[in-house]
Amino acid sequence: MPTLPDGRPVPDPTAGEPAMLADWLDFHRATLAVKCSGLDDAQTRIASVPSSSLTLLGLVQHLAEVERNWFQRVLAGRDVPPVYGDPSGFALAPERTYDQALAVWQREVSVSRELCEGRSPDDIGRLSEREAAVTGGAEVSLRWILVHLIEEYARHNGHADLLREGIDGLTGP
Repeated sequence: MPTLPDGRPVPDPTAGEPAMLADWLDFHRATLAVKCSGLDDAQTRIASVPSSSLTLLGLVQHLAEVERNWFQRVLAGRDVPPVYGDPSGFALAPERTYDQALAVWQREVSVSRELCEGRSPDDIGRLSEREAAVTGGAEVSLRWILVHLIEEYARHNGHADLLREGIDGLTGP
């Protein structure tokens, strides 16, 4: 698979639906990693503006929670606790380093990929009552989950762009 100069994989423009969805999700996962690369722990804890507590470290933790929820709980039906005790994952703990959070996120991504392997986009996962109240039903397809995760990462990568620019001025794709 070709990559951009920063190492992100370029999604195959002629792939079938399952591969294309997986490729775009991997592209956005890699974008988050690029936005955080080269920073130390203190820098990943810097919020974008005084009125916000959003940080790059918080985003990495949040997306580990998102991966766990949608792939392990919803798709695979596993009864697993939140990674960080708080389902949002945004809260920072002084003893938790960026490297630790990055390793947890990478582990969650790896489990997500394993759970998707060999499945059809039409495979069904079950939502919690709270999530079902938002979507209007208790079932979602793997296709829906993948599209939602692409959207979730894309939105948070926009936040990561602003956070990174505020930390060291780095901008770009």
